[in-house]
Amino acid sequence: MFGVLQGFTLILAIIFAGYLTAVFGVVKGDQRRVLNNVAFYVATPALLFNVLHKSDPAVLLSPVILITTAAAILTGALYVLASRLFFKSDLASTSLGATTSGYVNANNLGLPVAVYILGDAAYVAPVMLIQLIFFAPALLTMLESTRGGRRGGAVALMRAARNPVIIASVLGFAFALGNVQVPEIVLEPISMLGAAAIPMVLLSFGISLRGQRALQPGKERPAVMVASGLKVLVMPLLAWLICVAFRIGPHETFVATMVAALPTAQNVFNYAATYRRAEIQVRDTVFLTTFASLPVIAAIAFLLG
Repeated sequence: MFGVLQGFTLILAIIFAGYLTAVFGVVKGDQRRVLNNVAFYVATPALLFNVLHKSDPAVLLSPVILITTAAAILTGALYVLASRLFFKSDLASTSLGATTSGYVNANNLGLPVAVYILGDAAYVAPVMLIQLIFFAPALLTMLESTRGGRRGGAVALMRAARNPVIIASVLGFAFALGNVQVPEIVLEPISMLGAAAIPMVLLSFGISLRGQRALQPGKERPAVMVASGLKVLVMPLLAWLICVAFRIGPHETFVATMVAALPTAQNVFNYAATYRRAEIQVRDTVFLTTFASLPVIAAIAFLLG
């Protein structure tokens, strides 16, 4: 568990650094959106291309990835149902809430969990692939549609086709399928830009905490609590039940359940902040699941490990 604690500490330290920059006036108010925009339009596409172009597409058919993907989709559907029944929201807020219920932090926390608990970092790579190739483009298309008014469908597809995150994902996966080698002189600046994506998102997240306390009572509270409960408790439970139903082996069951228990990824906050949709809701869900997932991960390691 020491490695997992290191992963949590790393994330919280950068978030706290962002909070301090706001406290001391280095960054004020909406200036943090510059970080979000640079991360979204420049650094994140570089990171996605760098990750995807050297990936192995065959891992998408592994039992673990199929189970975690099914669990994520079911969890998102449960959120949409709860939203329709108890706290009706607009399309953007509902889409972001469903995404926070199933989009796991496969990088910052997934890697230390995979290395120190599961014993192999390769377990989180397929999860990242699925999220980057399918989940993120679907969410961004939904968010684009909220900008288009009555022409939302056509406008969303046109804008999605020009979205740098989607373009980088498609190109990276195409390079992986074609086994295309990228020259080092091209790859080095892409790698350097990509390395800046996660710190910028975490810094912006920390800055957003200044001036308003997380988890304040308000209209976002029901959505935050439902999304957090689904992410931390229901998604790993669903992954475990699917494994039991299909008689998956004990090790694969352990891996799938553990990956499903990871907290919500900060990428979702970057998307919410860039499109200025449900920012507080997504921020609080990321904040709450980051802390709440630690005892759940420990319990799964104890019970199934």
